[in-house]
Amino acid sequence: MILKHNRQYTTFLKFCLVGAANTLIDFAVFFLLTFIHVPYLAAQACSYTAGMVNSYLLNRFWTFQVKKKANFKEAFRFMVINLFVYGLTSFLLFLFHQQWHWPLLYAKVIATLAGIAVNFMGSRLWVFQESRKQAGQS
Repeated sequence: MILKHNRQYTTFLKFCLVGAANTLIDFAVFFLLTFIHVPYLAAQACSYTAGMVNSYLLNRFWTFQVKKKANFKEAFRFMVINLFVYGLTSFLLFLFHQQWHWPLLYAKVIATLAGIAVNFMGSRLWVFQESRKQAGQS
């Protein structure tokens, strides 16, 4: 029981560390691109994609330690969640910055926080669901 609890806690900590790395990559790419005058919605697409690739690789191989070969179902679920989160964060970024005239940094932070919450729930409950079931059996 304690071992299972420690494993879940470790997995959660790894997920948080990967999320922090994704966020750093996202912000670095986003603000680098906007600094060189790439339109902010195009910068959002590039920066989110960079964080998403990092997220998939680190969460799959390090956080959830999936040993089996990647399959279509897992990749599809990952893409669905991330496309949804990308759409949500882009919409919020547009709404906060363009419509409500918030500073770009504030708009990006709030949009990112909303995206993190949705991504965590989707990844934990849907994308890597089979991996969690297998970990619980061992």
